[in-house]
Amino acid sequence: MLNDPRSHGLWEQTAPAAPATEKLSGDHSVAIAVIGGGFTGISAALHLAQAGMQVAVVEAVEIGFGGAGRNVGLVNAGMWVMPEVLLKTLPDPYGNRLLDLLGDGPKLVFDIVRDHGLLCEAMHAGTLHCAHGQSGFDEITARARQWQARGADVELLDAARAARLLGTRKYAGALLDRRAGTIQPLAYVRGLAMAAQNAGAKLFTQSPVIAIERKGDQWLIRTAHGRVSADWVILSTDAYGSGPGDAARREQVPLPYFNFATRPLSAEMRAMILPEGQGAWDTQMVMNSFRMDQAGRLVFGSIGALRGTGVAVHRAWAKRALRKLFPGLGDVEFEAEWYGTIGMTADNLPRFHNYGPRMIGFSGYNGRGIAPGTVFGRVLASYVRGEIGDADLPLPVTPVEAAAFRLPRQILYEVGAQAAHLVADRV
Repeated sequence: MLNDPRSHGLWEQTAPAAPATEKLSGDHSVAIAVIGGGFTGISAALHLAQAGMQVAVVEAVEIGFGGAGRNVGLVNAGMWVMPEVLLKTLPDPYGNRLLDLLGDGPKLVFDIVRDHGLLCEAMHAGTLHCAHGQSGFDEITARARQWQARGADVELLDAARAARLLGTRKYAGALLDRRAGTIQPLAYVRGLAMAAQNAGAKLFTQSPVIAIERKGDQWLIRTAHGRVSADWVILSTDAYGSGPGDAARREQVPLPYFNFATRPLSAEMRAMILPEGQGAWDTQMVMNSFRMDQAGRLVFGSIGALRGTGVAVHRAWAKRALRKLFPGLGDVEFEAEWYGTIGMTADNLPRFHNYGPRMIGFSGYNGRGIAPGTVFGRVLASYVRGEIGDADLPLPVTPVEAAAFRLPRQILYEVGAQAAHLVADRV
């Protein structure tokens, strides 16, 4: 996208074509306007259109241009925050409601993939949270206990069992979450968009919003060449928002994350590394993740941005780290490289905002975009249709609060990741 191979990398190379869309031009009137074409916005549009509602999506660039098309593709359950910590941060009824809703999030994703026949390399085989040393094993032990207490299908694996599923002995154990899985994220959001379009939703791309105005009892969304009037507005731009729709972006600190994809591995290496198809990530402060795609490419990522000196630093680190994890790989060559932005909130939990009369949105996914975005899109559709109200939401309605020291923290994340990878001699 935008002639930048480092924006969406492998996912753009291998995803099916996006649905045919046009720039917004002229005047349009719908019941609901959705600003932003990522997981949340497209999920909301799909669920609204399926219910017979008139809905239009207005996207500044292309479907999946933001975090939806750039991430690792792990369809995880819950949030990064452990259940017990989440319950202390979000007292009842919200905490338990959010945990239940997002604990079942992967199921919704894979049900949608099945029901609509989406071609997105969906693999519902679980994920592996890998323990780095004893402290990491203590962390995943606590996660296992807390999720098992809620009836979740998770299992704590010792080092030997983890090694069989991972293909490496570098970890002290792993937490297997059978609720989860992997997906080709750009293919998934494009498939969602196609399903929404088939259900009657209007999709407009290459249409940055330049003004959002209240006119009587309606909203007026203006772009350079067109306008949409709507009873409701769903704001779903999240960490990639710009212009008048950037309130959620300013509430989050950007955390860069990159991925490298190898060439397709040999049959021997594919049988050794992640042989059952799980995706994996670890407990290190500067986190690593790895997974296979359908063609047998190993996708390996970590915190950092592939720009400036970061390109060479992170690429060299990735090659060293892969040799230590999987010595049989030898000197790997990368077929694709890309990076994106994770939006981090102050407490690592999402937000629900009421931006004005009948203007609402979720934001702040903290690295868990696929399942929460899909789930929250459905919640927003139910809210707009009057099926649920404020008292039924998984999060309280909160005001937008700009993140403190946003730019210095962003710089610290990027420079710190480079420093860590420059000197790293182990994984």
